[in-house]
Amino acid sequence: MIEHNRHKRKFYDFVYSKLTKIDNPQILEFGVSERGMSTELFLDLCKKKNGKLFSVDVNYCVKKFKTNSWEFINTRDDDYSKVEGIIKNKLFDIIYLDTIHKANHVSKIFYHYYKILKKGGYFFIDDTSCLPYVKFREKNNFSQEVNNQETFDRILEIFNENHKNIDLEFSFVGTGIAKIRKLTDDELKKPKKIDYRKITMKNFLRKIILKLKK
Repeated sequence: MIEHNRHKRKFYDFVYSKLTKIDNPQILEFGVSERGMSTELFLDLCKKKNGKLFSVDVNYCVKKFKTNSWEFINTRDDDYSKVEGIIKNKLFDIIYLDTIHKANHVSKIFYHYYKILKKGGYFFIDDTSCLPYVKFREKNNFSQEVNNQETFDRILEIFNENHKNIDLEFSFVGTGIAKIRKLTDDELKKPKKIDYRKITMKNFLRKIILKLKK
């Protein structure tokens, strides 16, 4: 129940608040959870503001909701021909990714669908914090800790190469979420490893000096 409340708070505070300002919202969602909370909230907004939600999932979820504001696409998020054959040439205000939480997959999906995000639109990537999965935390899971940390690092690498074209914010509520805003229609550069200076002789000497000053 606590985790559900955190996810709900994260969604309302970090995602939903942006949607209320959009008229006729066009939303593309990858991943329909068992409870369908994000889908339900997206649909509630679409009904109120004459919008449309497309949801993509490998599980057959078409019976979860019955409304003309929703179209369900039963396939993988990287089945590009099927997804694009249904959404046609539509541009989206919101793209929400909550499927496979691995850096390479997230990066692949982000770069492919970024081109159909409207200028000023938002691309949300769920599960970007490793903290709930580290040792002695409530979720304590090695694989998910590493996957989320690698995804977080990859998003930073994407932003670092494209900081003039996108804005980036993170929420660390629950399992975390990234919010990327599209500022220009320029094509994005591919990510590169960030050349941090923490593992350098200069920083090594800095640490020695700091210890000597104590």
